[in-house]
Amino acid sequence: MMEYKTIAGSVCAAKGFTAGGVHCGIRKNRDKKDLAVILSEVPCTAAAVYTQNKVKGAPIAVTKKNIANGIARAVICNSGNANTCNADGEEKALATCDALAKALGIAPEDVIIASTGVIGQPILLEPILAGIDLLAGNLTKEGDHDAALAIMTTDTKPKEHAVEFTLGGKTCRMGGIAKGSGMIHPNMATMLCFLTTDAAVSADILSKALTEAVTDTFNMISIDGDTSTNDMVSVMASGLCGNEPLTSADTPEYTAFAGALKILCAQIAKELAADGEGATKLLECNVTGAPDKTVARIVSKQVITSSLFKAAMFGEDANWGRILCAIGYAPAEFDITKVAVFLGSKAGKIQVCANGAGVPFSEEEAKVVLSEKEIVIDVDLGSGDGTATAWGCDLTYDYVKINGDYRT
Repeated sequence: MMEYKTIAGSVCAAKGFTAGGVHCGIRKNRDKKDLAVILSEVPCTAAAVYTQNKVKGAPIAVTKKNIANGIARAVICNSGNANTCNADGEEKALATCDALAKALGIAPEDVIIASTGVIGQPILLEPILAGIDLLAGNLTKEGDHDAALAIMTTDTKPKEHAVEFTLGGKTCRMGGIAKGSGMIHPNMATMLCFLTTDAAVSADILSKALTEAVTDTFNMISIDGDTSTNDMVSVMASGLCGNEPLTSADTPEYTAFAGALKILCAQIAKELAADGEGATKLLECNVTGAPDKTVARIVSKQVITSSLFKAAMFGEDANWGRILCAIGYAPAEFDITKVAVFLGSKAGKIQVCANGAGVPFSEEEAKVVLSEKEIVIDVDLGSGDGTATAWGCDLTYDYVKINGDYRT
């Protein structure tokens, strides 16, 4: 069995990548970085997945065109302004790519560009151009943490992870940074995430592995039911670890690579869910016994997106009826009379439902279980072999406070 090792760092853990982040002036708070750049010393194969919202940020349109050939060298991302629903949005995104390309000595069409922040406000080029000047000569192997800070909006902490694995006897590394705390809901990528690897992978195989990983990780988290306009997950592969390039999905090497990508994305996805706006608890719903994997995915996501259930978890109330209610309106076919539900945490595990009906349990014991920061909901549909896991968070007073004055 392939071994995957968690290592320090993130997007600079893989060979060939440098990064950095600065405050350029998009955000009013000078203590908050707001512009990040990631650079590869060599051309990379590249792939990305994007939001399914019909309203899309201008950077997405530009990135889609830029990496249509499966090649990229750099990522630039600003926070504080989404550059969405602006008449001159694409023009400014293209100008940003041109400026970065000139500063780094690369082609403008080899730039992945992203933005996050307030929608509908014109973005100013001047601070971005000034930030590019600051960053261009100061990208380092240690700059990935600053890059992770620079892409944050309402996040309370940066999300940065890396893993190490072996391909064809060569040690390969893969890392990523992400931002996401609100406006997160399944279907696409649910936030911004930038991944790098030094594995050699063809663009089409890289795209396939990324789509598979996103389906089982980022598309399985929800914080508030809102799918953002700017969501993107991108990956660049430098090939500098020296493995024989992956050009087929029907090999053990592809299985190893795809496994590493899924593990990395799952680590980041869980951290995104735990850092939901105002959240105090991470919720993990494991569904087993589904007729198939599709049904398992639908049901697990239905549970962690239920506002009533999320509120109950904030109140540490074992209101299992809200779980069964959410399962019951899931758009999927299965026998509700076979459903069993368990609530667990590091404090213990209790069964609250069997055969679609309640079972006696201690409310005091349940309170202890639900007082932990990570709660696991196990749902057995009793109807097959399909399994899936989804992640979410509780719904708190602070979520309303944060979003009541987000723009001001």
